[in-house]
Amino acid sequence: MLRRKPTRLELKLDDIEEFESIRKDLETRKKQKEDVDIVGGSDGEGAIGLSGDPKSREQMINDRIGYKPQPKPNNRSSQFGNFEF
Repeated sequence: MLRRKPTRLELKLDDIEEFESIRKDLETRKKQKEDVDIVGGSDGEGAIGLSGDPKSREQMINDRIGYKPQPKPNNRSSQFGNFEF
């Protein structure tokens, strides 16, 4: 592996200004999204996140990640396969 001398990076005024403008733009978008979430909270999704019910919170997380749990059958044949005693 070839080693080379470290390169020097210089921060320019243009870079700082560009960073500040992008950060302000992201902050305004975030505020607008929060305002929409607060106003649109009556559709139920925002209220579910604030409720203390763990089932609804778990369901909301499962919906968000796309997980669809299958119910577990409670009969003996499902526990032991197709064995007959």
